[in-house]
Amino acid sequence: MRVLGLDPGLTCAGYGLVEQADGGLRAVAYGAIRTPIGPVPGRLARFYDELHAIITRERPDAVAVEKVLFNANVRTAMSVGQAAGVALLIAAQAGCEVAEYTPNEVKQTVAGYGAADKKQMQIMVAKLLGLTEIPKPPDAADALGLALTHLTTRKIRRLAANA
Repeated sequence: MRVLGLDPGLTCAGYGLVEQADGGLRAVAYGAIRTPIGPVPGRLARFYDELHAIITRERPDAVAVEKVLFNANVRTAMSVGQAAGVALLIAAQAGCEVAEYTPNEVKQTVAGYGAADKKQMQIMVAKLLGLTEIPKPPDAADALGLALTHLTTRKIRRLAANA
């Protein structure tokens, strides 16, 4: 099972691909997609192209996207929402299983504490995946955390759906 986690954003979007095989977890790829300052339509097009290339190259079975929550900065919330929409569209078009998780769900699953800070998340993601260094930028660590959350909670969600 290969899960691509996505921490959407228009300026910097983190991505992280985690593979679960033979009972173990491994980070296959992670990083960030950055778009230059400019008109939003062009930035969204560039984000689409880069994310589409990652999904085409890596062929994940599922995509886990951070759920957009209301933000005090409406402008930021709008751009994150637009990027999340693009990510959900690409994942659906690729035929991937798609899931959304709130930041607190990811923090609870990965760090055992729903209010964990960025540094705690980076450290726990590195430990869970056996990485020698913490993933950078923090958006990539968040994306790996999303993938880990999906892999951890997937079986529970399937059992609940069939109950």
